[in-house]
Amino acid sequence: MELNPYAKFLKDQEPIPVITATVERLHALIDPLTPAQADRSPSPGKWSIREILAHLADCELVFAVRLRQTLAEAHHIIQPFNQNMWADRYAAYDLQSAFEMFAAARNWNLKFLTSVTADDRHHPTTHPERGTMTLWTIVATIAGHDLNHLEQIERLAAMA
Repeated sequence: MELNPYAKFLKDQEPIPVITATVERLHALIDPLTPAQADRSPSPGKWSIREILAHLADCELVFAVRLRQTLAEAHHIIQPFNQNMWADRYAAYDLQSAFEMFAAARNWNLKFLTSVTADDRHHPTTHPERGTMTLWTIVATIAGHDLNHLEQIERLAAMA
């Protein structure tokens, strides 16, 4: 498995501008949607816009811990999670709550990233499934993950 499975979405873009722009892009995409449009699944087993946003909120919380643990420990071992098991509970979250959670956690993470030094970027951590990476690999993963899900939401919103 590759260190950053979302690198293909990021391409040559710098991650900080991407992750900084995500909240506004999401807001623009979801603001005109009705709850029914946000809940429409494109096909059986595929997530709706609301579920994608709940997933983004969950992931932002996970990324918050990963970023901080990477710098807090000599060589942190990342705890993977099963996104599908977490998604089993997404019915509990409405679109606005998921957006607000994501936006708050993203803002908190962006503030944290302003404290990251050039040396911090190279601090190692290990993902049991992906291998040893750096803090900056996590940041690039966040950005690519954002772009992947923004593309999905754009497609679904266009069909609404």
